[in-house]
Amino acid sequence: MSGVESVEAEVRELVRRRGLDPIEDRAAVRRLVDEVIAEYDERTLISSLAPLADRHTAARAVYDAVAGFGPLQRHLDDPTVEEIWINEPGRVFIARRGSSELTTTILNDGQVRDLVEKMLKTTGRRVDLSTPFVDAMLPDGSRLHVVIPDITRRHWSVNIRKFVLSANSLDELVQLGTLTTQAARFLEASIAAGLNVIVAGGTQAGKTTLLNCLAASIPGRERVITCEEVFELRVPLPDVVAMQTRQPNLEGTGEIRLRRLVKEALRMRPDRIIVGEVRQEECLDLLIALNSGLPGMCSIHANSAREAIVKMCTLPLLAGENVGHAFVVPTVASCVDLVVHIAKDGQGQRRVREVVAVPGRVEGDVVETADIFTSRGGRLVRADGYPPHAERYEWVGADLPRLLAQELV
Repeated sequence: MSGVESVEAEVRELVRRRGLDPIEDRAAVRRLVDEVIAEYDERTLISSLAPLADRHTAARAVYDAVAGFGPLQRHLDDPTVEEIWINEPGRVFIARRGSSELTTTILNDGQVRDLVEKMLKTTGRRVDLSTPFVDAMLPDGSRLHVVIPDITRRHWSVNIRKFVLSANSLDELVQLGTLTTQAARFLEASIAAGLNVIVAGGTQAGKTTLLNCLAASIPGRERVITCEEVFELRVPLPDVVAMQTRQPNLEGTGEIRLRRLVKEALRMRPDRIIVGEVRQEECLDLLIALNSGLPGMCSIHANSAREAIVKMCTLPLLAGENVGHAFVVPTVASCVDLVVHIAKDGQGQRRVREVVAVPGRVEGDVVETADIFTSRGGRLVRADGYPPHAERYEWVGADLPRLLAQELV
């Protein structure tokens, strides 16, 4: 047994004896690690124990193993790392600034399983043969997704999407180059005016960050209800209720799906509803909520604003055979006001590519749109479209013609 392994074993035994919770009592565990290493160094002077090569490195390794997530902890602590995933124990990848790279971290099957079990310990969720998928949130807000064999070919597949909130407001997104000042001022006024906004984009395009920044523009007097599969939204307002879905228990009961949360949100006196991501038939419940006059926002996977609208017209059909295009298409046209499309460029930079208005008209089965901002030469510029409900901008004191007439500095 190496020196580090010996120290780790001693620390684990002391944690057990003292009844410490490594997750809740991190400071106590850190002090315990320092004490055990100091005592170990003293013992090496009078015994044949192998000395520690580097006390700081040893302390970090032991602390990560006992109170953290072992070899993955250094990636979780690295603020430049956006996502971590394990394809197999010997192939651990990370993403930085939108680009992936293979790390030098080497695990074994047992370590992967132990790490997943430790990550799920505080979540109330599980993964086994009857539930081969799990989606959960770690204590630091990171999102964990695990798939096990025989769904995967041989090894456990683990994804950890860190909650790296690079911006808290539209102004910060402007500083990052994600959108222009004029577009930010327009979107800020649109949210204050109560327009319904869809944030569209691909995986890791920055939809959640943009949704959070838009939510920061909601007037502070409003009561906001958020519905998500896993908690990711962090709305900086005083009156917020956040809800997430729940997986079924061991008996196969107790599941709470996203569309149930949307229905329950309507009973909670909301001034605004935000759905973290629309994927399935819950899109119908969201449209019904928006159709009742309740302002709302959501994100959706789509490669453009037009595709997002098409998807919003398609997903409600999953709710049942009695739901048809004749109802859904005009409902989308009347409920959705703006679609903001965000994407990563070739360098991994996240940028808003277009802001599209939905005037409320339908031609055949096609929802009409109008470009408010579009990308030209890699830059977001003003197009010639105007948003619906111009009177709502007047109600909140926003000068819509001025917002869209010229670029602000």
